Amino acid sequence: MLDRYADSALLLPRGRLPLNIFEPRYLEMIADAMAGAGMIGMVQPQDPAVYAKVLKPEIYSVGCLGRIVEHAETDDGRILIALEGRMRFRVLQELETTTGYRQVSVSYDEFVNDAASDQSTPGGRDVLIGNLRTFFKRLGVEADWRAVQTAPDEALINSVAMMCPFHGVEKQALLEAPSLSERAIILNTLLELNLAGGDTQAPH
Repeated sequence: MLDRYADSALLLPRGRLPLNIFEPRYLEMIADAMAGAGMIGMVQPQDPAVYAKVLKPEIYSVGCLGRIVEHAETDDGRILIALEGRMRFRVLQELETTTGYRQVSVSYDEFVNDAASDQSTPGGRDVLIGNLRTFFKRLGVEADWRAVQTAPDEALINSVAMMCPFHGVEKQALLEAPSLSERAIILNTLLELNLAGGDTQAPH
């Protein structure tokens, strides 16, 4: 399990997330995953302020399973991977292990619908894209707006949710949204709040 720093990454089903792995415990985890099914789980710590100060920070109970779909080693010992989100899970308990990384038992029962793409049609697409244009302009970020306009709803909503620099608790709300429509509502609300408050930084 990768207990990622809360403000750095969000993985959603069918989303793709590049990661730079350099901590010894996570290098060990990736090696073990590659020797097996190539799967790891991502869970956010509840309090990012204590992430670097304690070995096992408290984590949220919902995370996302990811499959390693790209893997490359660098000359300085790092590993560059790309994770493809598969399905969310709920943490049941943490396991006692001798590995440097954390391991948990999980249940996928609540999230079986993650196995198939959500074909629902959330409302407010034009408003979302308009807010995203303003948000990116404020950050000085360029985007392929033709690709944005033609992207399927799920790909658009999940990609924006993963790339925008929201705080950990906000990203957790996006992760735990029970449907694509509700995730779209949360995403639009977060964009509007950030635009109103000016609390923005460059996307990850």
